[in-house]
Amino acid sequence: MPANRWVKIFTRTVILLICLAFIVKFAGPNILRQYISYGIGNCKSSPILCMQPDEKIFQPQINTEYRDTLIPHAFPRMTVSVPKGFTLVQELIKQRYYKKRHPNNNAVIYLLIQEPDAFIKLYPDVQKQGIKDNYEFINRLMYANLDRVNNITDAFFIIMKSIFTPDVGNQSTAKMIKFEFNGMRGFINYSMAKPNNYFDCNVSDPDGNFFKVYIKDIGASLDLNNVFAIISTLKPVN
Repeated sequence: MPANRWVKIFTRTVILLICLAFIVKFAGPNILRQYISYGIGNCKSSPILCMQPDEKIFQPQINTEYRDTLIPHAFPRMTVSVPKGFTLVQELIKQRYYKKRHPNNNAVIYLLIQEPDAFIKLYPDVQKQGIKDNYEFINRLMYANLDRVNNITDAFFIIMKSIFTPDVGNQSTAKMIKFEFNGMRGFINYSMAKPNNYFDCNVSDPDGNFFKVYIKDIGASLDLNNVFAIISTLKPVN
């Protein structure tokens, strides 16, 4: 996804938030939450809007034997290794690729990389909330909860959560975890309910780069251990 796509998303979000500011001032948080629900859904229609990661940090052990079977791929801005049988698509997509069905219903992995502080540059006001890097931005976004929206900042992050979360299959059975390993940390939203698995991986590396890896696993050939092995191969290209 190109940078101008992010700019458009943030610009539209800011315009919406200006409208919501009037609601907060004159009607209060309850009306604000109802207004947001009309626009992006509620906890019943989109359960993930009220879901949060487990507080326990998951620390996986990478299966190096499996990782050695993965096929390396190089892009202009990043490298990654993935299993056979997956179509690989990197970032320069104009539509909301993760909201669409991939042609022929193939197994596919979508990739995105953002440089350090990319989100802060697009919305510098979040620094007033103590958010100083990409990881803290995504952390706040993942913990956003529609039932706890009380102000404009809360509204911003729940709206961004709805935009930023791809199709994870049946949301009522989806799970959210926080992880750390080898200097990498982030969050995975996933659903493992046959016939297909979905993994939405949001990863920050030790240098502050942000990666998004969305896996549509047709046929449910992967598990979480496999996904962590894929994540472990992510590297930026300078």
